[in-house]
Amino acid sequence: MIDIKELDKIVKNTLTVIETSKSQIFDIYEAARNEMESVKKDVERIKQQTVNIIFSVDELEKRERRARLRLMEVSRNFKVYTEEDIKTAYDEAKMLQVELAVAREQEQNLRRQRDELEIRLKTLKETVEKAENLVAQVGAVLGYLGNEMGGVVTKIESLQQSQIFGAKIIKAQEEERRRVAREIHDGPAQAMANVVFRAEVCERLVDIDVERCKNELGDLREQVRSCLKETRKIIFDLRPMTLDDLGLVPTVKRFLDTMKERTAIDTNIRVLGEEKRLDSYVEIGLFRIIQEALNNVEKHAAATSIWVAIEFMPAFILASVEDDGQGFDHVETSGSESFGLLGMRERMNLLHGELSIKSAKGKGTKVMIKVPLR
Repeated sequence: MIDIKELDKIVKNTLTVIETSKSQIFDIYEAARNEMESVKKDVERIKQQTVNIIFSVDELEKRERRARLRLMEVSRNFKVYTEEDIKTAYDEAKMLQVELAVAREQEQNLRRQRDELEIRLKTLKETVEKAENLVAQVGAVLGYLGNEMGGVVTKIESLQQSQIFGAKIIKAQEEERRRVAREIHDGPAQAMANVVFRAEVCERLVDIDVERCKNELGDLREQVRSCLKETRKIIFDLRPMTLDDLGLVPTVKRFLDTMKERTAIDTNIRVLGEEKRLDSYVEIGLFRIIQEALNNVEKHAAATSIWVAIEFMPAFILASVEDDGQGFDHVETSGSESFGLLGMRERMNLLHGELSIKSAKGKGTKVMIKVPLR
């Protein structure tokens, strides 16, 4: 005899697996679609740059040809032109040759980038089409099972809030990926491209104008330093290295110091108990919750001071983030929490901990955290 409860359990587990697969496929679809749009823009940008550099090369070729003719003319007429005239004509012709060589190399690089991007765009279009079809197919399977199985409908309704949050997670992941890609593209990537170009110029100047070459190298050094600083900032935003190397407390202190420099908010931290290293997932979870609480203070609280407390206990770790800002009516907002607060609660659930928020208009806000240590 078939066990109905066991069969229902199997169906629910199957639906869960299918739903998870759908989310993963949708994630791939969204990522590919967003990347495709980004590549489209890059293709148009590279095409325009290629047109511009072609015009520039044509103009440089004309100027270089005139300079060579001028050099030939002054070289043949020693009686008419002075040695200074010859030197000037030679230097101008040499400099135009260098500029023309650099411009031609830029043109070749841009043409190569354009071809590579167009191939990549074609591949991405195929990936998006396949992912879109898979999403539709998986959705049809889910719809069929949902209409046929009453137990499945009940299960889906009980997970409605989790599904909404999951959709927000997917959207947030894509926003974060776009942000990181934009920061890298507009920051280090552009800077390094300029470094390569200026290094090529220095390479050609070293035998022509040593003093100018030295100046270029000095500027190049400062640009590399700036690029390194920006890259380190991006790495810290993704995952602070101090969290792995030093632990929770030093990372929170560094974040507070950076926040104080950026906002002029008075930040304070108090550590109670014997400080110790925690499991990696606990440290990252706690740090992200504290980080989100501090970001909320900066964005919404209009506070002048922040107090962070971390207490190490044998079986628990307690933490709190308190501010003297404008606060809010927690009763009014409890039914429509922001994505940030939902994310904090979701992280706390993964840590099997407790999260509570006390706030009132005009009286600031206090976020309290309690996480068991296993």
